[in-house]
Amino acid sequence: MTYDLIVVGGGIGGSALAAVMARTGKSVLLLEKSTVYEDRVRGEWIAPWGVAEAKRLGLYDRLLAAGGHHLTSHVTYDETRDPAAAEAGALPLGMFAEGVAGPLCIRHPVHCQTLFDAAVAMGATALRDVTVGEIVLGDAPSVTYVHDGAEQIARAPLIVGAEGRQSLVRRAAGLTLHQDRPHHWFAGLLVDDVAEIDPLRQTIGTEGDFAFLTFPQGNGRVRVYGGWSLSDKARFAGTEGPRRFLDAFRLPSAPQNEAIANGSPAGPLFAYYNNCSVAERPHAPGAVLIGDAAGWNDPILGLGLSITYRDVRIVSGILKTEGGRPDFRPYAVERAERMRRLRAAAELQAGLDMEFGEPARERRRRYHEECAEDPALGMHGVAVLAGPETVPPDVFTAEHRARVLGA
Repeated sequence: MTYDLIVVGGGIGGSALAAVMARTGKSVLLLEKSTVYEDRVRGEWIAPWGVAEAKRLGLYDRLLAAGGHHLTSHVTYDETRDPAAAEAGALPLGMFAEGVAGPLCIRHPVHCQTLFDAAVAMGATALRDVTVGEIVLGDAPSVTYVHDGAEQIARAPLIVGAEGRQSLVRRAAGLTLHQDRPHHWFAGLLVDDVAEIDPLRQTIGTEGDFAFLTFPQGNGRVRVYGGWSLSDKARFAGTEGPRRFLDAFRLPSAPQNEAIANGSPAGPLFAYYNNCSVAERPHAPGAVLIGDAAGWNDPILGLGLSITYRDVRIVSGILKTEGGRPDFRPYAVERAERMRRLRAAAELQAGLDMEFGEPARERRRRYHEECAEDPALGMHGVAVLAGPETVPPDVFTAEHRARVLGA
């Protein structure tokens, strides 16, 4: 069983790459562990620059047909701001990528299944309920796996690791994953029966000891996230956790949250650390890593999908143009700088929105006031929406961080 390419992991990145490469006529084996895609409580928002990447890959129309929902405006609430003034200053989101109305929201299980089906439609051999065993890299890469009770060995010149944070391919390649220390707790929840909010508007805000983000998905459904201190691990634990989590959204500084808090939990509540990570490099002899397998950005920015789509676009471009042993060094250089910039942007966002107490409150008050006079202070937000390469390099320096957060 010999292929041009073996992709381990049939989530968003793996299925997207398999679809793109199978469309060019390559023989692709796609191996996915799960039988049903589950709600991962993240990975449901694509920034405008990520939507542009999906368009370049020829996958955007499929996402839209599967229920993709564009958001067109953004409001930042805060306990130091008048809610009416915050809403009056709503940011239009259609200006960050040409031909893109704004961020695209789509449920993670639907997103995965749509791309897996696309890979099958393009001609990839796509298998579910697969247990991957030994992965051999180097000059003669191979993957041993079990499917339908039978052990198989598949060979290809290249193995792609697209199986997420616990990547088996990364482990087989002997690549070290470097992780930052966690900054705060973060949790997500899908909420149904949400009435009387703008279905095209995303929001973010901080009040007291809680910070939130909301992303409507249409038809009364909203994906919400909340952040709180690392010292309060069990704050939303237990069977009543989802209801307490929604009640935390009842904040005077964000009146629209009342409708969300009155909604119905429609999925699991899952809490996790927020931090950044990076593999020492995203490739090794006989292997290349994409998506979270190669390292991830702090989820506070919500850029996991956008990062993955760019990974797929760059790696597929190299594979299309180079025969024999492809040279992934340009991908490594671009990704390292991309992730460095996004790490700096995440540190700024976390320092502003996910820290609590009077000093943090004063920091946000000063930031909002000064940003109104000098919009350059908020350029890290442009990096999030338009892409990290679209803003000046000095936005990602210690000097700019000091301007935003204070010395």
